Amino acid sequence: MGERSFFTLDESGAYIPTRYARSAWSETMVNGPAVVVASARALEAEHGAEGFQPARLTVDLFAPVRTEPLVAVTEEVRAGNRIRVADVRMLQEGKLVARGTLVQLRRGEQPPGNVWRSGRRVGAPPEADPHENRPGSNVFFGSGDEGEAWSRDMSAHQNDQRKRFWLHPLDVVAGEDATPFQRAVTLAESTSLMSHWGDEGIGFINADLTVALARLPRSGDIGIEADEHLSDAGVAVGSASLFDRDGVFGTGTVVAVSNAGRQIDFTRRRAGTEDSGSIGSNEAATRV
Repeated sequence: MGERSFFTLDESGAYIPTRYARSAWSETMVNGPAVVVASARALEAEHGAEGFQPARLTVDLFAPVRTEPLVAVTEEVRAGNRIRVADVRMLQEGKLVARGTLVQLRRGEQPPGNVWRSGRRVGAPPEADPHENRPGSNVFFGSGDEGEAWSRDMSAHQNDQRKRFWLHPLDVVAGEDATPFQRAVTLAESTSLMSHWGDEGIGFINADLTVALARLPRSGDIGIEADEHLSDAGVAVGSASLFDRDGVFGTGTVVAVSNAGRQIDFTRRRAGTEDSGSIGSNEAATRV
């Protein structure tokens, strides 16, 4: 099957992991992006409300998710006029492996007046084709303070510099285009990769993701850039900004724990292709 998606669905609606859902930490585990975006899809499909902005999604990743059927069970917590809240539980063989909460806020008129803004300028890699919309396409990596320093070779950016990542995220399930919300959540999970990846690889595994969105992405391909890394005694906090071709639209935050005994060295996973339509061995970036 040529489609690039994290899952297929069985007759019951359970998520069946594809090879793209396998984790870089272990071939028998599902990666973080797949788990969080399956949670997002379930919540959006069952509790998304017209006129409301999916403003915050928090997913706790507290147990290994195996490459076996994954079941999402959702529950409405509050259906208010301005704030709506829903929860999801992700189960394998009846065992809780992750849980999430979606907060939606009603869209409306912007308040009057001027507010301080950072004026931060970020943009797509110059070589990213704006007409290329295939899942897994337009894969670029960057590092350093200059946003124009992009390349397709992930291993070339294994250093102690600020990291950035740009791509068209994978679909959640085969045969179904990912929504803008789902694409934002998928890339937001790379907050851990962007903020915790150093000159010897990545040795932290995130225990959660919180993505906050002022708006949904407007382009199919989107980017993420590290904002901060804090760590001590094997516990880390990472933050990053999400941006599209129009600028920054949201943020990601994670907490993480040391996994130094299984450090991932991306210089050992060099790109096997320069084809802009193929993830190649850079697929590892979507699997942490």
